Amino acid sequence: MEIDPITLAVIRGSLEQIADEMDATLERMAFSPVISDGFDRASGIYDRTNGEVIMQGPRGLPNFIYVMEFTVRSVINRIPHPAPGDIYIVNDPYLGGTHLMDVKMVRPFFYRGKLTAFLANSGHWPDIGGRVPGGFSTRATEIYQEGLRLPPLRLFDRGRLNREVLDIILHNVRVPGERQGDIIAQVTGLNLGADRLTGLLDRYGGETVFAAIGELKARSERLMRSYIETIPDGTYVFEEHMDSDGVDWKPLTIHLEMRIKGSNVHLDLSKSSPPCRGPLNSVLSTTRAGVYIAFKHTFPDVPINAGCFKPFTFNLPPTTFLNARHPRPVSGCAAEVCQRMIDVVLGALGQAIPEKCYAGPMGTVTNLSVGGEDPEKGYYVFYSFIGGGYGGNYLTDGLTNGNPTLALARTQALEIFESRYPVLFTRYAIRENSGGAGMRRGGFGVIFEFRIRRGEASASLLGDRGRFTPFGVLGGKSAKPARHTFVLQGQDYLPPHITKDEGVHMQTGDLLRLETPGGGGYGDPLDRPPERVLQDVMREYYDRETAKREYGVLIREDRWQVDTEATARLRADLRTRLSEKA
Repeated sequence: MEIDPITLAVIRGSLEQIADEMDATLERMAFSPVISDGFDRASGIYDRTNGEVIMQGPRGLPNFIYVMEFTVRSVINRIPHPAPGDIYIVNDPYLGGTHLMDVKMVRPFFYRGKLTAFLANSGHWPDIGGRVPGGFSTRATEIYQEGLRLPPLRLFDRGRLNREVLDIILHNVRVPGERQGDIIAQVTGLNLGADRLTGLLDRYGGETVFAAIGELKARSERLMRSYIETIPDGTYVFEEHMDSDGVDWKPLTIHLEMRIKGSNVHLDLSKSSPPCRGPLNSVLSTTRAGVYIAFKHTFPDVPINAGCFKPFTFNLPPTTFLNARHPRPVSGCAAEVCQRMIDVVLGALGQAIPEKCYAGPMGTVTNLSVGGEDPEKGYYVFYSFIGGGYGGNYLTDGLTNGNPTLALARTQALEIFESRYPVLFTRYAIRENSGGAGMRRGGFGVIFEFRIRRGEASASLLGDRGRFTPFGVLGGKSAKPARHTFVLQGQDYLPPHITKDEGVHMQTGDLLRLETPGGGGYGDPLDRPPERVLQDVMREYYDRETAKREYGVLIREDRWQVDTEATARLRADLRTRLSEKA
């Protein structure tokens, strides 16, 4: 069936609007700030036979685009006879998930009595039980220590709430009232999506709508293949390392061999590190999501649906930590390993198409969970993630305090934290000199600092980039690593794994300071225009000495002006030294 261009555009826009409205409903109703203000959520429409993504909301987390496809497929495989009014809840990472805190709900959608599609959403719950508040146990050695694991279960059975399932969930989380509010928000979002999709099918009919969906899928695949064909054929190798798994003090290696042939991409990750004891294992769906996000960063106008995944094949055996099997712990897979996968693919693409490459971004979200008992308000758990610098690229300097590369999520407003939890923020600032030098410098990380105002608390960190810094490209310099400091009763305490620790006991007045990485630099710093260096110094991104050492730019001490002649001599001398050294 042929679809005219106008009808195709209207149906595409309508599907996108449905998914976006589902996101907006979840966002506005959720009790958890990480969902309502941090946007750590996603909603979408999925194929009734195989779970393939038809449409995801444009503001939903990119890493859920492929993950949710796995989730819906696990529901299809495990519950062969869905009924109208059913809603399933699932967070099992091994059944198409991320970590336990990302709780998915799936609703089969019936139109005129026939199963037509699936609607699904995901929201990050700040707590799912487990050994530490927030679920980010950096010393977990098996999944059972990380929290409550749910296979696909009927939360609603033909429209009726299954109170036994709800009771099991609420009896295993630390702040059940908030979690119940999040459940209501997710269910309401799915119900709204069902109403809106019914209206679209009433307007155009099922045959027209699904013919348009097939055409959108085909177009997405063709566009992605057309971009891949612009990449020179060949095999591109890139390797990165993660600090540690939180248990053993040894790095984890991600080794990628990316083979481009025509419009096809094969990614071989079989030489990566074996499964680890700590929670930095990654499940298959999350690892693959990192690959697709990196290509989406490179070719941003490719529409997202199952079609854009078709050109990719993988060698991703369970002998690596990137294809975790039960009962390996996985709490770090969604934010940390997925981000590093993005970095590795961007690094390989930088070798293939250097004219469109990016230096390494911050590569970590620095997952922070704090739980305790507020003497005035009772028990609480809050979760946050923190931005950092993006790498310089072929067009611009890197973004400062950028959101995670795997998401559109953002650090929640500090005012919300202070109004709901017994914390007081004392500093939230650009981390000066944290970006890598380059013709286009890396963006800067941030300093995120707060005190405990009342009571006692337990803090857990799961981050990375404390040992292996975001890389520079084409002569650009690497960025500064992460550094995190607790000040406990006036004494500095540094986590033994730099970016990972759990159950750190904090008392009234104690402080936590998180310093996130910047991004790597792009191109030779000596090619950066001196006036751009002067502007950065005037903004106090770095000082005169750094401008001289990294960029060969001399700025007069008595006024804001580049010493042009002295700068030219210094840069010529530095280039001579570098040439002789090479």
